[in-house]
Amino acid sequence: MSLAACNSMQGAKKNILHPFHSPQELIVKRGINQPDGKAKDYVYLWDQQQRHNTTQAMYPRSVMTQYCHEQGGKLSLLYKSKFGLVNDPAQRTRLAANRGVVQGIGAYKCTMGDLAESWIVSIEPVAERQAENNSKTRNVRLLTRLMKTAEAHNFYQAAASTAKTAKKQVNVVKATATAKTSVAAKPTAEQKDHDRKELERKELAKAEVEKKEPKPVTVATPRASVNETPQQQQMKLYVTARRDINNGRNLNNACNNAQRAYNYGKQQGTEGTRVYTESGMLVARCLTSISTYSSRFPNAKGQAQRVLNGLASQYNHAGAKNMLKQLN
Repeated sequence: MSLAACNSMQGAKKNILHPFHSPQELIVKRGINQPDGKAKDYVYLWDQQQRHNTTQAMYPRSVMTQYCHEQGGKLSLLYKSKFGLVNDPAQRTRLAANRGVVQGIGAYKCTMGDLAESWIVSIEPVAERQAENNSKTRNVRLLTRLMKTAEAHNFYQAAASTAKTAKKQVNVVKATATAKTSVAAKPTAEQKDHDRKELERKELAKAEVEKKEPKPVTVATPRASVNETPQQQQMKLYVTARRDINNGRNLNNACNNAQRAYNYGKQQGTEGTRVYTESGMLVARCLTSISTYSSRFPNAKGQAQRVLNGLASQYNHAGAKNMLKQLN
């Protein structure tokens, strides 16, 4: 797996990523995650014999950056990673100390201007481990996924709150240990008096930490989104968009949902193909017959034809072929 990622890193600059119709399709077909959509291992620290090798931890960001630029956009850092998905404190410390890891993770926004919808990609470490027995090479497991604006805000704000709380708790523990050391040699009577005061101080400190600690609900929101697969998110967006467009309500928002569903690209299985192609048909309808949406684009008809051509040529979609004839 690591060798494949390394080869992909070398080929990323040579290959043209433009044929992919969406960033989600890019993530799937470039194998940035595992085939089932889960986080994938990348080497971030090589052993002494391979120390001159390039880190693989930058690969997901490198590919997403190139794709964004080829689409005419600009990729920029939106939120720094707080290592919120890494449960082990020792693993968080090792990853945070590695420059290659830190530079390749976080939330990035591809700003597309007025011609296309901008998108946000999150690249987050889930864990790190020793690559093999008797080897100093270490892997970081990275999860790359698209996020909506509100989802990214909630996830990274919750991670920041959790990190601050953990730091306060560590400081309380350190202060307690220092105080215990300083009174170790005191006489018995004075020791008892000091112990009583120290106990009161610890209880006050603990109460203060618990008072400021964020409620579990805040932190649970991004965790739930991790368990929802891209295919499930795409299906929800498609069903909502189709319902509202067919009912003639919330049309602008419905078209936005259709575009987001289409941006996820083709997912696995027959159902994944159907949802992707039908989302594309909804987008084409929005660009050609819903003025509140199509008026945002200077060449709405041309964009619709591009979507339909892709569906007709790659998926032999009869509806796309018929709609192309009507537009021509």
